[in-house]
Amino acid sequence: MAQDAAKLKTLLSAAPVVPVIIHDDVATARNLAEALVAGGLTNLEVTLRTPNALKVMEEMAKVKGAVVGSGTVRRKKDMKASRDAGCQFMVSPGAPVALLEAAEDISIPLLPGIASPTEAMAASLMGYTYLKFFPAEAMGGAPVLKSFASPLADLIFCPTGGIDLAKAKTYLALPNVICVGGSWVVPNDAIAAGDFDKIQALAAEAATLSA
Repeated sequence: MAQDAAKLKTLLSAAPVVPVIIHDDVATARNLAEALVAGGLTNLEVTLRTPNALKVMEEMAKVKGAVVGSGTVRRKKDMKASRDAGCQFMVSPGAPVALLEAAEDISIPLLPGIASPTEAMAASLMGYTYLKFFPAEAMGGAPVLKSFASPLADLIFCPTGGIDLAKAKTYLALPNVICVGGSWVVPNDAIAAGDFDKIQALAAEAATLSA
């Protein structure tokens, strides 16, 4: 089986929200991770969208309690780099067959993105149980995932994309949602101002949600 479902279940059930982080400042990476972990959000998805993303991951991985993952994984070289940076999980925006096949050679689990029943079924046929629903709000939001629950009863989702605190509550009430991904807990203005107390407070608020 391509996906280590047991490991992903353990990881994703640890906290209701996975912060989706776009961060390039290596010097403040640990401060950001410490604030999120102190607030109760331990799974940190650092997207491969900035030049220093891998270095940011390495720094965040040094924080006690942090479980660092890589996001925007699109190629096998992204997977290898993520593994070498100390990541414990990977997240991709889509689920092309070539990417799922490449994941079989990597020692850390992949959470691939899907946006339709056909894509979810294709990933399922390759041994994937845990999937990212992306872009969640743009693809119809919670009502769509709710409609997946009966025909795709064996699949579990982490919706990401356009989700805020209020919407997160709606998603987490669904039986086929284990957690949500969101960037509202890491607002750019707070990061730019070095206001890590605010980020910790947002994380603490998000951590009180329940799946």
